[in-house]
Amino acid sequence: MNTADAKRILETALICSAQPLPVRELRVLFDDELGADTIKSLLVELQDEWTQRGLELVSVASGWRFQSRPEMRDHLDRLHPEKPPRYTRAALETLAIIAYRQPVTRGDMEDIRGVTINSQILKQLEDRNWVEVIGHRETVGRPALYATTRQFLDDLGLASLDQLPLIESPAQQGALVDALANAAGIEQAALPIDEQPAAANTEVDVPLAPADGAAEEAPSGVVDDAADAQPDTAPLADEDDDTPAIAPSGIPS
Repeated sequence: MNTADAKRILETALICSAQPLPVRELRVLFDDELGADTIKSLLVELQDEWTQRGLELVSVASGWRFQSRPEMRDHLDRLHPEKPPRYTRAALETLAIIAYRQPVTRGDMEDIRGVTINSQILKQLEDRNWVEVIGHRETVGRPALYATTRQFLDDLGLASLDQLPLIESPAQQGALVDALANAAGIEQAALPIDEQPAAANTEVDVPLAPADGAAEEAPSGVVDDAADAQPDTAPLADEDDDTPAIAPSGIPS
């Protein structure tokens, strides 16, 4: 089989697949006659050939897939004008904490955000298949340890946690939360990475609850906590604690 035929087979399989395909599955297309390195080389060539088109070939956590380029999103949205699911700022901040400090317990997240986390937030992220319980900490009460999933990486267009951007400024914090909000409603949304990749345990000052009881403002596309919990109230803390704690200055090392 020549190179052109092999690339055409790969291209067809990837376009027709609803899910990313790992190299081990792509080898089945050729009855294992082509090795993993050969297939990866062909995939890279395909990437180059699609650089001037509306689709791009990318490698994510679950494998390889074709996806629309970010600049095509405004046009494609006109085909599906319905509103995507909306997530609260608190939910997205909680997700960012899990992504950067995993594995973490609910208590760890509350220490970082400075407020009690509504249990509905974690359930919402689990239902979205972005986070999961991977074990329990061997301490009093054996609290659950949360971590992100492959689906989280796939939806943000990342191959691994090492590709998470380094966050140092408030503007970068906002960009990350906005990217998470976009990915929540649009599949295959690539996370913008303008900085050098950071390790998964990189310390990050995620946006925290305001001090002195000030109300937390939700950005465009993100609703208040009450939308996820109780429709007529908007507490940031759980029902047994209506007063949010003073937010710490940053994430402890």
